[in-house]
This record gives sequence, C-alpha cells and structure tokens, in this order.
Amino acid sequence: MGHKSRVLFVCVANSARSQMAEALLRHIAPEQFEAHSAGTRPGQVDPRTLAALEELGISTEGLFSKSLEEVAGEPFDHVITLCDKFALECHALPGAGEYLAWDFEDPAASSRADAYRHTLHEIHERLRMFVLVKSKR
Repeated sequence: MGHKSRVLFVCVANSARSQMAEALLRHIAPEQFEAHSAGTRPGQVDPRTLAALEELGISTEGLFSKSLEEVAGEPFDHVITLCDKFALECHALPGAGEYLAWDFEDPAASSRADAYRHTLHEIHERLRMFVLVKSKR
C-alpha cells in the first residue's frame, strides 16, 4: 500500500472530539491512515471520552493531550478541525495538504445525558464518509 495518509485532528483542549477522531480513524482504517491529534490549549483527555470509546470496543491506548507545537514541524495530508472556534487559527499550520473544518458540539458543554456517546457516533459517521471518499483515489 505504501504511503499512509497522515491526518491531524485539532481541537482547543484535545480532550474529547479530536481524541475520539484519532482513536476512531485508527480503528476503522489503520492500513490507510496514520491518525494524530493535538490542541491549541491542551488539557487532559476527558475520562468520559475514554469511557465512550471503550464502550464501543475501540482502543484508547496511546491517547494523550498534546499541543499543536509538538506536531507543528510534521507534514500532514489532512488537517481536520473539530470545533468552529478553532478553524481560523488552524490555517497557520504549515505543510498541510488539505484543511477540513468539521463542527461538532462540545460534549462537555452539552446537556444531553449521552453527550459523549452521541458525539462519538457523529464523528464515526463523518469519518466513515471521509475514509470512503479518500479510498476512491
């Protein structure tokens, strides 16, 4: 297969949505994509994020919050932002092939009882489409 596409998922805190996306992409298309995530102001991975992933049987191994600076020098084929307020700042990241802005509600700010599971499901659907489209090349 050769070159895997490198994908960077970006959020502000790198605690929920970008972590979910990283774990999901690793899970659904490990042979096609190399998934990474980072935040502009990273904190800790939210335990509810890990619980939602584990509930679906998705590995959370190696997930930790890291800052954009840590990956700034690396080349990425796709940079995907997962919250609108960040989308504008993101274009400063040099060396990325394609920028995508996906707007998902922050589960931490949601009043839904199953907010984390719901967000995970939404990101999963979007990623399946992404993998499908990118695989057709």
